[in-house]
Amino acid sequence: MTSPRPTPVFVAGIGNSEPDHWQARWHAELPHGVWVEHASWDHPDRDLWVRDLDEALRAVAGPKVLVAHSLGCTLVTEWAAGNEDPDVVAALLVAAPDVHGPAFPEEAVGFTGPTDRPLPFRTVLVASHDDPFATFAHSVAVADSLGATLVDAGHVGHVNAGSGLGDWPAGRALLDELLTH
Repeated sequence: MTSPRPTPVFVAGIGNSEPDHWQARWHAELPHGVWVEHASWDHPDRDLWVRDLDEALRAVAGPKVLVAHSLGCTLVTEWAAGNEDPDVVAALLVAAPDVHGPAFPEEAVGFTGPTDRPLPFRTVLVASHDDPFATFAHSVAVADSLGATLVDAGHVGHVNAGSGLGDWPAGRALLDELLTH
């Protein structure tokens, strides 16, 4: 008997992901995917967002792979610090911001950033050398603290729609690998 294919659970950052963002494109291509929704995309509150993610995960039966971008990455780490779901088998974290950095949005309240505890599921962290929200050195440290595999995306800014990545085939290959293994 084969295991069911994991459900991709998309965790966007502040402002949500616009239609041209790779995250929104992948969600449109994966009909079994789930999008985590929030009442306020522009004024993220850590506790409310953690609750939203936890509720979304509880509503999905079977194995899950988290697909997070920007503040969504921080949300995943903060959710994992106080919650668990043994069906979460992996996470793709892309462009994790530095919550203590000068560019972190003031509108986002209560986020403290990743702990020094590895995540309890396989994790891949993708980082860019010229992300305005985190230095590459910060991303290396976060990957290390989370026990994540670091993938160097080169110089592609915040790895978002503004980066001109379109469907971002290299990232999709990472997701497909997490969904099949």
